[in-house]
Amino acid sequence: MLHFEDINPSTGELIAEIPSTSPEQLQAAVARARAAQPAWAALGVQERIKLLGAVSERLEANAEELADLISKEMGKPRAAALGEARGWAKQAQVELQEISRAVEPEWHETDSNRVQLVRDPLGVVAAITPWNFPVGMPFQILLPALGTGNTVVFKPSEMVPLVGARIAELLGEGLPPGVLELVQGDGALGAALVESDVNMIGFVGSRATGIKIMGAAAGGLKRLVLELGGKDPLIVMGDADLESAAECAVRHSLRNSGQVCCSVERVYVADEVADVFEQLVIEKAKEWNCGDAFEEGVKMGPMVSALQLQKVEAQLTAAQAAGARIAYRGEVPAGKGFFHPPVVLTNVSADQEITHEETFGPVVSLTRFSGEEQEGVRLANDTPYGLGANVYTADVERGLRMAQGIHAGQVGVNQYLGGAPGLPWVGARQSGFGFLGGIEGHRQFTVPKSIAQPKVATQ
Repeated sequence: MLHFEDINPSTGELIAEIPSTSPEQLQAAVARARAAQPAWAALGVQERIKLLGAVSERLEANAEELADLISKEMGKPRAAALGEARGWAKQAQVELQEISRAVEPEWHETDSNRVQLVRDPLGVVAAITPWNFPVGMPFQILLPALGTGNTVVFKPSEMVPLVGARIAELLGEGLPPGVLELVQGDGALGAALVESDVNMIGFVGSRATGIKIMGAAAGGLKRLVLELGGKDPLIVMGDADLESAAECAVRHSLRNSGQVCCSVERVYVADEVADVFEQLVIEKAKEWNCGDAFEEGVKMGPMVSALQLQKVEAQLTAAQAAGARIAYRGEVPAGKGFFHPPVVLTNVSADQEITHEETFGPVVSLTRFSGEEQEGVRLANDTPYGLGANVYTADVERGLRMAQGIHAGQVGVNQYLGGAPGLPWVGARQSGFGFLGGIEGHRQFTVPKSIAQPKVATQ
């Protein structure tokens, strides 16, 4: 049996060798999910929600263990890892109630008939999830897929196989056999899962992989929900609250070591305030220390892998060769961990690679611009991505106009982008295909069906 290595990114040491799911085992898992799906759908949404809802208590009871696994496997600081696990112990109930509302039948009438709109599950969903939020991202696919009556074959990232296995165990406890199947492996297994006898693929990951999945799914007209990352801008106008804008730029460029799909990856600052703003950013970046995920007070853990570390360094090297300047570079601990320090990069031009290609690393990238409203919007849109964006200006009406003009699923005005209960998480343009979350997002795991009947004549 083939295995793959699970590496602790803080130390470079081997955690475990994980057995890879074979092609035969994958097909058997899909077949079990296919066989279990009709009975699971027939339970009805309320019974499914009841069974799935028990995961909240199990998540809370096992939050410390999950946090340890998250920190060990992908390097998230322990406090943040615990926050993710406990946060989803609560959020799961919110999601499940929204799922219940999403599939409630609706009645519509004409002069001659009554039509019931119901939402049928699609069948078997392949859930392929990333490592950067190894609890949150899987739950955003698993809960709506299962809650709406589909069965699921779940492949967590090969970077967090133990977290994925524990999630599958906690969520799957009490579910009928075959409803939630776990498979483990690298991108080759993910590709095989996409090609298998599934009806839908829910994927969170890179744009490049999303494009491959769309191509592979086309022959079977399989349904897709893809969340594909971004290259989010932050526009700092000349009249902005520079202190708040600098805090947003640094925190959301460096959080999770920059390994967040909606990180701030491009900061455009008006010429007239650029000098002051850059100094504020440097001072705030100095507060972000880098170290082992289990060390007290560490704000940044390691990159998830040696490859990801190399990608960030290569992008920085290319940026410097093109004229950018490293204005600040922090320290990293000694040892074999995959640590990258916080970096503030200035003199970045709008045509450099680092301005257009996703970095996914702890870099605050600063570009000066004229400070004109239309130019800020143009620069924000100068990328294939469209996940999020942020605008800081004292003129709130101008900020709202700019937000309207930016092609993104989420925009923050004088704050970091955010959402609210019931709203979907949307990747516009090439940051996504379909979307997750909220009633609209949950419905993407179903197909609407109209059932018409004549009106009964009344005397």
